[in-house]
Amino acid sequence: MPSYTAPTKDMQFVLHDVLKASAQDISGYEEMDRDFTGAVLDEAAKLAQEVLHPLNAVGDTQGCVLENGVVRTPEGFKAAFDKMRDGGWTALDADPEFGGQGLPYLMHTAVGEIFSAANMAFNMYPGLTHGAYSAIHAHGTEAQKAKWLPKMVTCEWTGTMNLTEPHCGTDLGLMRTKAVPQEDGSYKISGQKIFISAGDHDMADNIIHLVLAKIQGGPEGIKGVSLFIVPKTLVDDEGTLGARNGVSVGKIEEKMGIHGNSTCVMNYDEATGYLLGTEHKGMRAMFTMMNEARLGVGLQGYAQGEIAYQNALAYALDRLQGRDVTGAKNPDGPADPLIVHPDIRRNLMDQKSFVEGARAFTFWGATMIDRAHRNEDKDADGLISLLTPVIKGFLTDKGFEFATNAQQVYGGHGYIEEWGMSQFARDARIAMIYEGANGVQALDLVGRKLAQDGGKHVMAFFEMVKTFCAEHKDDDAMKGFVEPLKAASKDLQAAGMYFMQNGMKNPNAALSGSYDFMHMMGHVCLGLMWGRMAKAAMEKLGEDGADRDFLEAKIATGRYYMARQLPATAMHLARIQSGDEPVMSLDASAF
Repeated sequence: MPSYTAPTKDMQFVLHDVLKASAQDISGYEEMDRDFTGAVLDEAAKLAQEVLHPLNAVGDTQGCVLENGVVRTPEGFKAAFDKMRDGGWTALDADPEFGGQGLPYLMHTAVGEIFSAANMAFNMYPGLTHGAYSAIHAHGTEAQKAKWLPKMVTCEWTGTMNLTEPHCGTDLGLMRTKAVPQEDGSYKISGQKIFISAGDHDMADNIIHLVLAKIQGGPEGIKGVSLFIVPKTLVDDEGTLGARNGVSVGKIEEKMGIHGNSTCVMNYDEATGYLLGTEHKGMRAMFTMMNEARLGVGLQGYAQGEIAYQNALAYALDRLQGRDVTGAKNPDGPADPLIVHPDIRRNLMDQKSFVEGARAFTFWGATMIDRAHRNEDKDADGLISLLTPVIKGFLTDKGFEFATNAQQVYGGHGYIEEWGMSQFARDARIAMIYEGANGVQALDLVGRKLAQDGGKHVMAFFEMVKTFCAEHKDDDAMKGFVEPLKAASKDLQAAGMYFMQNGMKNPNAALSGSYDFMHMMGHVCLGLMWGRMAKAAMEKLGEDGADRDFLEAKIATGRYYMARQLPATAMHLARIQSGDEPVMSLDASAF
């Protein structure tokens, strides 16, 4: 059976030595000292390790079952959900006005990694609720917020997001779900939605669906889409549950992974719904929470990489196989442990350097969301909007890659279900698809985000990298970080210049290279994170009582990333500069 230990020491290092959370001028961060965050993370770790992770394999093998119109979750899920709810974990960063604890989103992110790594499918139930809560909080009337949010904060009622239909995924303008106005101000919602995560279950008293639909007579395409609150069970003005609404589960999807989460086909048959936000502006309301939601999915990607790496490392230390070519390291045994072999170490270092860099990148992104929301900082909002497709796309691509690489350490045992490694790869795979498939993330980055606000935010990012390199150019200890980062940043700027010179006259020249650009930018972001982490580790090494083993390992891991991973930017640049001809020249009929 796989195991999981929350990496709280590394999280604390990122929060306090790299990001210096409590010293930041973000409202609410002054309370985020090391003792406080340590206490929260330690308690989250206990819940994850003792309750959630033991149910991970249970959820995978049992899955969810539809019985008499009700979805039954795997054995133990309901009791675990009660523990999470009773502990206040669902309310961590929610508005105190509605029963939340009001902590920064950064704290929600750190705890979210622990829960997601321990049991990704389970953590999606409160995760989807958090997204629905955010949309209602941002766009609901005062009456709507008072009616729906308190019990969503506690997860007595959970939430979902209903976007996709059988005939339309990314192109939501094609949707057919309709909304018919009623005399009392409500709407009758009719249509079918698919791929609805946490669409139904037996762990909450009510489920609040946010449903995209078109009001009859509205504009065509995406401009005619509105967003509605559609509860599973109707609620009166006093908050009392009433009759069952016209919402039903058509079936539970049979999936590759995340079996413990009920991914449902939802049928709406003149269900009562309430407009959220403005008519025909549903996409604006839905996209309010996209930076948070997509950061959360990027987190899922590297969290699966983290738990897969932990188990691959344990196996490599324990499994005896072959001899070290430089001489036996376990002379009293029949063979040496796997970890003596260079290719195993390469594999593990790829995983370790990615996961630790991804954690720092994601936590940094969470600080920008906090700065944008709590300080109303438009520059922070612009920067996180630029980086969100990178966080989502790059971290989920690599998270899946390294979950499968962790399987490889096990050899044949990694392919056998009883060892549990395949679940991490199967669960990680969906993160590359939902909340906007990664190809769409790349198109969004190149087609929209680079030029946003006249290119202000990407230029600010380049300046940030340039400033870091300039500040440390004379530091001999940092040369192994500064020089590779500078080279990678130049590659990224050259790619951006290629798009500027060629994209207007030939859009395919830019779009053919968009996926490479997303990965190139991901590498530069992780390179910047590793530069910052290395500098922080070097500074701490000079302190009394420093944890030298941890800090020296951090620096060595960073050097590995800069030497072995960051040079991939040159490959991505070469692909981009080849233009669209290699991609587009083959006629569709010749494939």
